[in-house]
Amino acid sequence: MSWPFQYPHGDSLPFGGDDCPQATFTDAPTVVLPAPLERTVSYLSGTRLGPSEILRASAQLELWDEELGIDVHAQGICTLPEMELPYSDQVEALAEINRVAKTIISLNKFLVTLGGEHSITPPLVAAAAAHYDDLSILQIDAHADLRDSYLGNPNSHACAMRRSLDYAPCTQVGIRSLSTEEAMIADSLPTTIFYDVKMRDQANWVEDIVSTLRRRVYISIDCDGLNPAVMPAVGTPEPGGLSWTELIQILRLTFRKREVIACDVVELCPISGLAHPNFLCAKLVYKLLTYRLGEP
Repeated sequence: MSWPFQYPHGDSLPFGGDDCPQATFTDAPTVVLPAPLERTVSYLSGTRLGPSEILRASAQLELWDEELGIDVHAQGICTLPEMELPYSDQVEALAEINRVAKTIISLNKFLVTLGGEHSITPPLVAAAAAHYDDLSILQIDAHADLRDSYLGNPNSHACAMRRSLDYAPCTQVGIRSLSTEEAMIADSLPTTIFYDVKMRDQANWVEDIVSTLRRRVYISIDCDGLNPAVMPAVGTPEPGGLSWTELIQILRLTFRKREVIACDVVELCPISGLAHPNFLCAKLVYKLLTYRLGEP
């Protein structure tokens, strides 16, 4: 495989499996980047295994999307090798993620990054903001992630959105867990929060979410934004959350009404012997690619 940058990497499966047509980096309009960083998890560990399990599960996907009536895989998806991030300093690892993402996005590729923990999002948003103006963030998450520092680390997964706000305002959806510190500071930050407990009170709540977004959107999906009944494989499962159908409704309308320029799917903690969370994430990634390449 040839691409215009290098980074330490291992092997990884192509998205969709070996039997699916793969595009070269040059020809592909969409790029999947596995970035299995795990440095600051605070409860259950395993996010480093998320990208590889998503790619393994993707080999079992049917590529026909029944919702849109289209198969977009042949339009061009390039899966890059899994990043190795052997740096002793987390800041160096995040800088490397930013460097690679900035190169991909600057070539007008649609980038979907597979995490890894949520701390990878700020350097990805920074890369998007360096290339696109009028940008906002759509965050699907159980947790606000608005701490300025957590356990002495300003780059913790618990600070992911606070750091991302340096580059773009955020709309946070499905929030149902935040600290007193975050609750006290939230109104002063450039963020709009749709709390899980009351966001469905309005009949047009999905439209209300999309209306808060700017013309261009970076989407960050923490797996724990989903209800743990359908997504149990997360580091900190919280009661409540989005159903699969609700998540897809939000994503489809966002792609329809806004220009989505990049996404990440983070915080999958695979559970041995339990395949459905990995498969859900693979299908979610293919939905993101389908909405980008098709007509949502």
